[in-house]
Amino acid sequence: MTEPSAYYLPVDPDAGLFDSTPATESPWDAASQHGGPPAALLLRAIDATASDPTAMPVARLSVDMLGGIPQGRMRTEATVVRPGKRVEMVEASLYADDDLAVRATAWRIRRGPATTTDHVTAGDVPPLPDEQPQRYFPGTSPDWGYGRSVEWRFVAGGYAEPGPATVWARPRIPLVEGEEATPQQRAMVVADSANGLSGQLPMTEWLFIPPTVTVTFQRPPTGEWILLDAATTIGPDGTGLASGTLSDADGLVAAVAQPLLVARR
Repeated sequence: MTEPSAYYLPVDPDAGLFDSTPATESPWDAASQHGGPPAALLLRAIDATASDPTAMPVARLSVDMLGGIPQGRMRTEATVVRPGKRVEMVEASLYADDDLAVRATAWRIRRGPATTTDHVTAGDVPPLPDEQPQRYFPGTSPDWGYGRSVEWRFVAGGYAEPGPATVWARPRIPLVEGEEATPQQRAMVVADSANGLSGQLPMTEWLFIPPTVTVTFQRPPTGEWILLDAATTIGPDGTGLASGTLSDADGLVAAVAQPLLVARR
């Protein structure tokens, strides 16, 4: 099996045109995409609207998926709707074969280097485990595109174990072929996995559908690896909430939240 070289192949990057690859594949439908890569691609479009994304990084990104995201030709666009010197808002859209598939809203906050260094709360994170066998949801092909595109090293829980999970994750491939993804973009590739990794009920019998994911960044991550610590709670009326944190070797990076539709298959 030939592994994809990236999640997306550039067609006309300046015009926001890309073709998806099998690395974006959903675990339940090979014709659809997992939510992580499209979210990261929208962050790429948002970053392109800033003269210096490192000085004014995204502090919160909400990604709304308007249905299944099909494989094929993608087009992204982004617009600054509330400019500002210290805080600004950006809106972005992703079109799949010319149909609107995903919308995103981002808030950017300007960094003041070292202004609050003396007040940082340090957080302990578990060490990166040794390399592990890569196993996915029961009934899922070992060739699952998105699953294979990320290296997973579990500290607690696992794809086959209902309940909370803590896992170090590292995308193995670039977001866009020929480009180096930013650490925030790599984090977004992983963030949408919070609900799948921490499902409370067997995935072979139940659906957990997150129409949106919100990631609130305390700071951009550093390094290749991101730690996702996720848990899901289920309400009485077919809804739930997946929530968690993203960390790197230095501590907390971001909070993740996803409302869920919970239903029998």
